[in-house]
Amino acid sequence: MHIGTDVRIGAGQCALAAPGIFTQDDDGFSALLPGREGGGGDPMVREAARAGPVGAIKVSDTAG
Repeated sequence: MHIGTDVRIGAGQCALAAPGIFTQDDDGFSALLPGREGGGGDPMVREAARAGPVGAIKVSDTAG
């Protein structure tokens, strides 16, 4: 999973869709909760990626 920090706009849809994985930082932009860097396996991460209006969240299908 990757958050494109150069394209995020602070809509907060990821934090609404997957509050156990994402939060918003002090500037209102999406951020991973501490310890959730490997959260790509959570099905709500894909929903959060779909919900984001600018496609800032990318989920990889590769395990590693």
